[in-house]
Amino acid sequence: MPTPRLRIYPRPQDEPEVEAESASPGRPIRLSDLYPLLAQAYRDNFVWLRDFEEDELLVSNDLFEVVRAFSDYRPSA
Repeated sequence: MPTPRLRIYPRPQDEPEVEAESASPGRPIRLSDLYPLLAQAYRDNFVWLRDFEEDELLVSNDLFEVVRAFSDYRPSA
């Protein structure tokens, strides 16, 4: 059986670079869609989740305040 070979093609000169996608902050996603996926990935210790540990998320001001207040919350013993 022959071994498949990787073919590399140069970018045509007349095609514009796609910088708009890399410059955009990302794509919108509802927290209700994201949370179960992140929770499962964290619980099952998926390695890919660690690849994004240093990424920053842009959240609304009210969510930021709730998260900040929750992080200071200490349950009573």
